[in-house]
Amino acid sequence: MTSASLAVAAIMFGHTSVGVDMEALNAAVADLDHPSVIYIMGGCVPEGIALTVAGQGQSGQVHDLTERSPVRTASNTKTFTAATILRLWEQGRLDLDAPIADLASASLMAPLETVGYDTRAITVRHLLNHTSGLYDHASDLRYQQMWLDRPDHHWTRQEQVELSASFSGPLHAPGTRFVYADTGYVILGDIIEQVTGQPLHEAVREQLRFDDFGLADTWWEVAEMPPADALPKARQTWKGMDIDRLHGSIDVYGGGGLIMSARDLAVFFAALFEDQVFEHPRTLSEMTRALSHEGGQLYRLGLMATSQDEPDWRNKGFWHSGFWGTVTYYIPAKRIAVSGITRDQAGFAAMNAAAKKVIEALPCRWSLSGD
Repeated sequence: MTSASLAVAAIMFGHTSVGVDMEALNAAVADLDHPSVIYIMGGCVPEGIALTVAGQGQSGQVHDLTERSPVRTASNTKTFTAATILRLWEQGRLDLDAPIADLASASLMAPLETVGYDTRAITVRHLLNHTSGLYDHASDLRYQQMWLDRPDHHWTRQEQVELSASFSGPLHAPGTRFVYADTGYVILGDIIEQVTGQPLHEAVREQLRFDDFGLADTWWEVAEMPPADALPKARQTWKGMDIDRLHGSIDVYGGGGLIMSARDLAVFFAALFEDQVFEHPRTLSEMTRALSHEGGQLYRLGLMATSQDEPDWRNKGFWHSGFWGTVTYYIPAKRIAVSGITRDQAGFAAMNAAAKKVIEALPCRWSLSGD
């Protein structure tokens, strides 16, 4: 989008507490030059606020987003995959420190072992926090060219793991440093299927109780049909291309796969951090615990952590983003969830910065020891 005519709208749902400065919230998103929506819920906005920016490109067609617009969330899915693994852990159905060779399909382990990976040294935890040493097939430009050359190809989990192995052997010893790898989450999706005996989408939906949280705009691409009341999937673009040209299987096995709205992303993140997903508080503690490996402060189990250099400790929290232009934050000290979606992937950085400004502008406070 080379030029834009912007319209900013703030939609408030129900009563919001005194002190929420709508002018400041609108100002946080006013300069966005791609259609975007930021949704806020919890704390001082218990009923939710949607901040929407509608852009008009050269075609003259207005592309609107709302808090209910479903989009491909890509790596935002990793939080859901990790939470499902942790649900199985708290049920005693798997050990986070068990070798993946004991849990994953042998067919997935074979190509990795052929190029030197020690699948008995790599654990479930290593996959969850990206310390496995696996090479990331998804970020390799050769794989991305394959998308473009064969946009209708239905990729399999096996093909993606084999691609990772063909691109590179081990990057480092397991557990020593953080190196982001979608391939690890593809294997985690397989482990969920092996442990539960269910397809991945069914296991995640059941373990995380999607229906209990009213996630009406959420489904697993390729594997599920949209809910009856969901809006049509919103158009998303990457480098000027409509990404619906690309078969959903390019990223659908655990590292990605969920189609969700900004509202549903925020609802789930709030439920996750407010003790509604796990049976035991220790499970969330395990998910958010920092380890001592290189990069351990930045990525936990399916969650990124805000920088330790954040000037205001009250804004510290957990988050995840997705390649096509999505992000979700939860700030414990404010008890708020903030999610953002932009229609054009080129607008992600600006939208993400606006989401942070929204967090800073919210006056929500929660009584903490020493606050």
